[in-house]
Amino acid sequence: MKAYKLSGYTILDYQEREASTGLKHEYHNGNIRALAGGSLNHGLIGGNVSTSITRSLEKNDSKCFTLNSDVKLHIEKTNSYVYPDTMVICGAIEVAENDKNAVTNPILIVEVLSKSTADYDRGDKFYIYRKIPTFKEYVLVEQDKYVVDVHYRKNKGALWQIKRYSGKEEIIQLKSIDVKIKMEDLFKRVKIGE
Repeated sequence: MKAYKLSGYTILDYQEREASTGLKHEYHNGNIRALAGGSLNHGLIGGNVSTSITRSLEKNDSKCFTLNSDVKLHIEKTNSYVYPDTMVICGAIEVAENDKNAVTNPILIVEVLSKSTADYDRGDKFYIYRKIPTFKEYVLVEQDKYVVDVHYRKNKGALWQIKRYSGKEEIIQLKSIDVKIKMEDLFKRVKIGE
């Protein structure tokens, strides 16, 4: 399915469109954007990320948990709704006032990059995410090479630190949730360069 963009819509229009079509859309202050389907590698990596983080959180007896790309995120300050590939919330779930199926308080967000979304995920989408008060860590995973970029800030107002992990043997540190995951676990069953 080809992605499309529509302008001049209210949040109610957006919610009705999603309910009537059964398809996921992003909403940005009056603009509705359909989400295109992902590749096999994208799906595998997304599942592996969620599984790896969940296992580590459970092992650490953490109060944090993962949510997959079926869960919508509302960013109030930009009047946006998006579907990150993976989110981590610590403590109680907070939901949007006008959409009880949209969370508002992730501490960590993961996006699996594709050629069509990489610039958006690194640029405008990261800008939007930075408006979330609880947000501390942004993880970008390439799907065609063993590369993960982690953007981290200790607290609101602090500068973002960027760490690139490159190579199958790397161990990725997620400081906001005190978790380490192996690159090879993120790319399990993924065919690189084929």
